[in-house]
Amino acid sequence: MADFVGAIDQGTTSTRFMIFDRAGTEIGRSQIEHRQILPAAGWVEHDAREIWENVRKTVDGALANAGLVTADLAAIGIANQRETVVLWDRTTGEPVAPAIVWQDTRTAADLKELDAELLRERTGLPPATYFSATKARWLLDRDPELRKRAERGDVLFGTMDSWLIWNLTGGELHATDVTNASRTQLMNLTTLDWDPVLTEIFDIPRAMLPEIRSSAGTYGVTSSNVPLAAAIGDQQAALFGQTCFEPGDAKCTYGTGNFVLLNTGTTPVRSTHGLLTTVAYQFESQLPVYALEGSVAATGSAIQWLRDQLGILESAADSETFAARVDDTAGVYFVPAFSGLFAPYWRPDARAAIVGLSRFHNAAHLTRAALEAICYQTRDVVAAMAQDSGTELDCLQVDGGVTANALCMQLQADILGVPVSRPAVAETTALGAAYAAGLAVGFWKSEEELRANRREDRQWSPAWTGQRRTEGIARWKAAVNRTLDWV
Repeated sequence: MADFVGAIDQGTTSTRFMIFDRAGTEIGRSQIEHRQILPAAGWVEHDAREIWENVRKTVDGALANAGLVTADLAAIGIANQRETVVLWDRTTGEPVAPAIVWQDTRTAADLKELDAELLRERTGLPPATYFSATKARWLLDRDPELRKRAERGDVLFGTMDSWLIWNLTGGELHATDVTNASRTQLMNLTTLDWDPVLTEIFDIPRAMLPEIRSSAGTYGVTSSNVPLAAAIGDQQAALFGQTCFEPGDAKCTYGTGNFVLLNTGTTPVRSTHGLLTTVAYQFESQLPVYALEGSVAATGSAIQWLRDQLGILESAADSETFAARVDDTAGVYFVPAFSGLFAPYWRPDARAAIVGLSRFHNAAHLTRAALEAICYQTRDVVAAMAQDSGTELDCLQVDGGVTANALCMQLQADILGVPVSRPAVAETTALGAAYAAGLAVGFWKSEEELRANRREDRQWSPAWTGQRRTEGIARWKAAVNRTLDWV
């Protein structure tokens, strides 16, 4: 068998291909950013064709960087941004519209007509612009001819995993996995199949929907004859990459958004505190594993906003040194509710706000407030998770690009009041996709073998006093209240 496994990590702002050896050590990578298309306030789009081209380039680039060829790969797995909707022509393989990204809020007005109780019962999800179904309906409702083609099965629907599977297999397979399907708001969480009641509610033709498969298994082979053996939503992939295989295991991934997942075992736990019930992963011929999830819309994207829209930072990496110029925010709080507030609030009417400003404050205070916002949002979710699960975290396992910011991770420990642990491989989204694919083809034999690979890189311990933490949380909540009822 070949000695390495590859992973396509298709994220909200970039695509990377990473290669891992049997010890779970990264031995090659290539990464390319793609455009963020913002045609109107609240609208966020991607060019699906651009993303596919970037996948091809990063695969070639990572192999070249590692001095390998495709024959050295035992399998490839996909981790992808979830909920983002792609529609494409079955015959030509070309997208028929821009991909509508999970952050997009154009369908907010459509939520009022939805039955929240029914949606939560069948999907584990609340009414929100976050999920795929309203986005797909929006595209079909604005083009009657497109809807007719979709009803004939001539136009196909998919989240980004489906789009990549279609292209990687040369148009032979229209499929998704249970984790991504669970985020469309069209799959029944119990049957793990498309729900006819939901497809009728959202008016989505069954003929355009992909086949739902397990997260790890045989999807086919690529044009280079490498087995495509896993597809899994990026946050579930990070849970897998952190080897959170037991009920009660939890992790937090910091990317464009912020996502805390808690493994709840083979029984779905219905949240009563603003969290999502979702599929964590499933292997062929095995019961699915479920998770509670807290999703935050804007974390890394808040830093990008400081860089791209305000011009405060030259690069996202500058946020650490810039924020370190001051000892605290001097009372400034930044709530980056650009797309409303996700968990645990679920308030699409919220919009971003910076509060507590005076003429004394400068760009360093604002940058530090953005870092603290990432951490306060995480704390909100962790608190809700403790209420739902009855379990208090004693340490938060973290991963993702923002974990390279040591100041942000220290602030996270300070605001949570528990240690924060970063693994040696911080990009556990890609690692999780590789692990799932490798297990499917026998490259790794067991979950225990994967656990043995995990190594801690660094840990941060809380330094704030309890009083400072309590006061900060109270002021944060006051700032959140000021973002509500704007739309």
